[in-house]
Amino acid sequence: MTPDDLRDLFAYDRWATQRLLSVLDTVDEATWSAAQVIDERGLGGILVHMLGAYQRWLHGLMEDGTEHRPEREPLIAPAELRRRWAVEWPLMDGFLASRDEAWLGQDDEGVRFDRMLQHLANHDTQHRAEAAALLSQAGRSPGDLDLIVWLEERAGWVDGLPPSRQTRAAAD
Repeated sequence: MTPDDLRDLFAYDRWATQRLLSVLDTVDEATWSAAQVIDERGLGGILVHMLGAYQRWLHGLMEDGTEHRPEREPLIAPAELRRRWAVEWPLMDGFLASRDEAWLGQDDEGVRFDRMLQHLANHDTQHRAEAAALLSQAGRSPGDLDLIVWLEERAGWVDGLPPSRQTRAAAD
């Protein structure tokens, strides 16, 4: 995986996570704070764990010595969760901007760094799916989180039409 591929993967990861975070203000406290819904976690616990794992992987790869364990704190509110994500995303952007193929090809105990980053994005996908299901059950669906939707939006698709077909459709 190239540095550009990873930057794209994490741009998508942010977009999809932001879609989840955008509907949290309308979620009631009971839904947010429930536990034992999926394994030992509920909606809030899943999303806080997702943030914590992201922080641990990013800061571990950055070797900055900070320890992040938001799961060990009392459950934070959705607004605080959004605030903490807003701190991490620019850090990831800067981190990925400074990586090259040589660094990505290095390994730690047999696992290449690019694969570790792919794991992190995949981990987020798993927990976003869990959270999206819980939000949908609560009547607060974040909408379609598929990679292809992000790719089409980025390419300028509107109402399911690529840019090349939008003017023809408008003329019809």
